[in-house]
Amino acid sequence: MTVPLWMWLATVAGIVVLISVDLWQSRRPHEIGFREAAVWSAVYVAAALLFGAGVLLTSGGPAGVQFFSGYLVEKSLSIDNLFVFAVVLAQFGVAARHQARVLMIGVLGALVLRGVFIAVGAAAIQTYAITFLFFGAFLIFTGVRLFRSHGEQPDIRNSRPIRLLRRFVPMTDDGSSGRLLVRAGGRLRATPVLLATVAILAVDIVFALDSIPAIFGITDNAYLVFTTNAFALLGLRALYFLLIGLLDRLVYLHYGLAVLLGFIGVKLVLHYLHGVWPAVPAIPLPLSMAVIVAVLAVTTVASLRRSRRPAPPARPKVDA
Repeated sequence: MTVPLWMWLATVAGIVVLISVDLWQSRRPHEIGFREAAVWSAVYVAAALLFGAGVLLTSGGPAGVQFFSGYLVEKSLSIDNLFVFAVVLAQFGVAARHQARVLMIGVLGALVLRGVFIAVGAAAIQTYAITFLFFGAFLIFTGVRLFRSHGEQPDIRNSRPIRLLRRFVPMTDDGSSGRLLVRAGGRLRATPVLLATVAILAVDIVFALDSIPAIFGITDNAYLVFTTNAFALLGLRALYFLLIGLLDRLVYLHYGLAVLLGFIGVKLVLHYLHGVWPAVPAIPLPLSMAVIVAVLAVTTVASLRRSRRPAPPARPKVDA
């Protein structure tokens, strides 16, 4: 799939327009309700589906399948990000009316970081085929780590970026204004809102390290890699407020994502080995799409069934 310069420019311009709409929505601090979150989430998902349909019609079936497969994986990883975002906002006590602004900054930071990582990853793959092997091994390692860490809640307040910021910047515990910096005692001081923003940007770096190798396991076309990431991140702010009440019900999502990362890692390793020794089988794209859909469907259904089960009744106390 060869993408001309004008298509790159038009796509970037369209994404900038969508980002501008999201920024306009978050200009006024307010608590986002379910209705508003549902409407804007539907708008961004519809935009991704229309774009994917355009890729399918103009570039053929394989490119369309790559886009939709990549979008599913990246969107699922983005939903996993929301678990950590919820922990960050809770640990720093960011008021509900200011959370949209913090999340918007986080999404913009993620877009920039992933753009940089995509450019570096694409250049490395074009120059060194063994990059596929390194990406695959990294994803397998990440999948195992994610599987083993299920249920652990990160201590964001004591993370290295936050400790470093506290060391050099005067702090205040007052975040009621929603500002990143306030003047108190004649000095500019960082608020909990700034700390939460820094923490989310640091989390973005970690998640970008996972998501970029994952999408390169589905397609090595830089245009599709960029657009799947962009559409997965757009509307993430609205999706957070839509799913915030459901996050605790997706109890098996971490396991499903761990399986997906491991599967894509194996796919990358086999892809590299197939290029060196053609007798080694490679995983075809239709099978990848089927596995991705199956894992996500089973994970979601199993999570919802598990969370609907009533808790077992407490055993009555027996006096000795």
